[in-house]
Amino acid sequence: MEKRIRHIGIIGSTGSIGTQTLDIVRSNDDLKVEILSCAGNNLDMFEAQVREFLPKKVCVWQETAAKDFADRVKDLSVKVVSGMDGLIEVSTYENMEILVTAVVGMIGIRPTIEAIKAGKDIALANKETLVTAGHIIMPFAKEYGVRILPVDSEHSAVFQSLNGENPKTIEKLYITASGGPFRGMTLEEMKNKKPSDALKHPNWAMGKKITIDSATMVNKGLEVMEAKWLFDVDVDRIEVVVQPQSIIHSMVGFTDGSIIAQLGLPDMKLPIQYALYYPDRVQMVSRRLDFPSLARITFEAPDLDNFKGLALAYKAIEKGGSMPTVFNAANEWAVAKFLDERIGFTEIADRIEEAMDMHKVIANPNVQDILDTEKWVGEYLDRTV
Repeated sequence: MEKRIRHIGIIGSTGSIGTQTLDIVRSNDDLKVEILSCAGNNLDMFEAQVREFLPKKVCVWQETAAKDFADRVKDLSVKVVSGMDGLIEVSTYENMEILVTAVVGMIGIRPTIEAIKAGKDIALANKETLVTAGHIIMPFAKEYGVRILPVDSEHSAVFQSLNGENPKTIEKLYITASGGPFRGMTLEEMKNKKPSDALKHPNWAMGKKITIDSATMVNKGLEVMEAKWLFDVDVDRIEVVVQPQSIIHSMVGFTDGSIIAQLGLPDMKLPIQYALYYPDRVQMVSRRLDFPSLARITFEAPDLDNFKGLALAYKAIEKGGSMPTVFNAANEWAVAKFLDERIGFTEIADRIEEAMDMHKVIANPNVQDILDTEKWVGEYLDRTV
């Protein structure tokens, strides 16, 4: 029987999730790339991607870089666009079925909304979309009959564990965390850690931003926020559990006392591929979990005192409204400054807390409110450096 071709698009194709998605495309001849986008910082890689996968449209965010890129690929029949208008144009391309949102930051909100309105399923890897605008995104997805398919390993694990189950029987979601490279350390021990130290994740190979978020445990706070919207579960029924081996990717507890977990080796290609082919599973060439050689699987409670970024996330969820946007935007700002070695590692959470303390919550923010709040956070924190 002839395979059905699945037409996909990727915004953020030169990042970690984007490049791994293209690896999956290389292994499956029934996936066709229709659109790609990049920020413009790595045009050599992007050109190689475009020449290999021959998308119909591409977006380069930076306008000057887009002009350069259009000249580079003038021998190809590809349309090159730029900026937010360009990103929305590629994200709503008519011949695409599913959009992988792999961009980093709140830049992903508007393209995701417009893709939903255009009837595109969303393979969601952009955390900020639900963290800051979950109250907008999820009702839109329901209204337009669009599926939001999680790409994060933790949310994919919950999604897989819920397959065939009645959502009304969920008692608790257990979001697992590796604990990052500084697990078990005190604030004093982490005080002088450098970016090179924080980027040495014990289990996962990820982009710089998310690797730092793992080291601070902020990523777990963001994932709790996402899970609240993805699975319509109150935050007091979402528990973070440290699972240092990164074998159990998350679990669901049910009202009868049963707990279903999704296990596997730490490999982002599995949740990416699951989202692209859902509800089907297809063969993937990868290492398999070998139970006899697995020495142990252990669990710990998260340390909210020394890793207060997670505690601040719960506080942001409790405040609601625009506060999760402040949490997210302040973290983005602080991580960038830490990577530039302008602030210390433990200052990341301090700066998040400072911005949250100074913010007056907007109860039900629209997209413009969200973007204005992000701008306010950056301007406020810039004055404090």
